[in-house]
Amino acid sequence: MFDLVLQAGPVVKLVLLILVYFSLVSWAIIFYKFTIVQKAIKESDRFLDFFWSKKRFDVVGQGIKDFSNSPLATLFREGYHEMLQLKKKSANPDEDHDFSSEMDTTEIVGRALRRATTQETHRLEKYLTFLATTGSTAPFIGLFGTVWGIMDAFHGIGQTGSASLAVVAPGISEALIATAIGLAAAIPAVMGYNHFLNKVNVLIGEMDNFSQEFLNIVERMERS
Repeated sequence: MFDLVLQAGPVVKLVLLILVYFSLVSWAIIFYKFTIVQKAIKESDRFLDFFWSKKRFDVVGQGIKDFSNSPLATLFREGYHEMLQLKKKSANPDEDHDFSSEMDTTEIVGRALRRATTQETHRLEKYLTFLATTGSTAPFIGLFGTVWGIMDAFHGIGQTGSASLAVVAPGISEALIATAIGLAAAIPAVMGYNHFLNKVNVLIGEMDNFSQEFLNIVERMERS
């Protein structure tokens, strides 16, 4: 196969280089996202156990540094920080307040949680678009290399005037390598994209559930 690649035309070689680049970057992203997503899932499970076992925001806030990779911990930090800021404002009524002072605590904290959810979603989905692009375009790039290689092979047949199998087979086999490399780049990218997208959607659902639970607690605290 290596000899076939060396004997391929310049256009096919360029196509193969592009596909190898897509493949290497895709595998790097797959390994990177696997580490990030696994840490997020494990630390989120640990954080939930920690959160419900302590049952006090101040105690949870003191131990939140142990869950730096958990999106749920980030939501708690942003929501709790917003609550502390509101307490400072209420303790100093003479200070000038912005338009948020006219909103109730639950609404303000909810806005902070939604903002944090959006940021964490973007962090978890980072680089997934490259996997999707590789999965959708790599086969077509490989097909382009194959078509170009076959065209080049038939052009050579026309110049030599011979259409024997010994003349046709090498050119066509060189061209088909591009399609094979394109599929080899696309298949892992598609599988990785679908896998990580499913994991990220699960984490997004957990963030939505945690935000709702957090707001319920804040609302009960406001009523008491």
